Amino acid sequence: MSSLFVYGTLCFPEVALALLGRLPRSRPAAVAGWRAAALPGRVYPGLVPAAVPTALVAGRVLSGLSPRERAVLDAFEGDEYEARRVVLVDGRSASVYVWRDVTAALDQTWDADAFAAAQLPAFVSRISRRPRS
Repeated sequence: MSSLFVYGTLCFPEVALALLGRLPRSRPAAVAGWRAAALPGRVYPGLVPAAVPTALVAGRVLSGLSPRERAVLDAFEGDEYEARRVVLVDGRSASVYVWRDVTAALDQTWDADAFAAAQLPAFVSRISRRPRS
């Protein structure tokens, strides 16, 4: 079972619960040298390299995920993301889903508060209808 750093919609307990049927253990974490970019036409972000190495992305580390749960999350993220290992600010390593098409990322940072206020309920409803692996 590996640790997974999440920085976007998967930080919301409602999303993890809808996908996995339970809330995995989690703790706050951050990664340097990346940014959570807004993506055109999407309500979720993509992790892309930052212009400055000191840029931080705050998120959570999910732990205790079973192989089946990782497969569910891999399917949820899809081919637009690539799983990579990163070193977190605290020196520990974790897997993370990185956005593949850096050229498609917007200059704006994804706004979690705006997502929660305007998109979260509909997003959870939509993913709750997805079949689980």
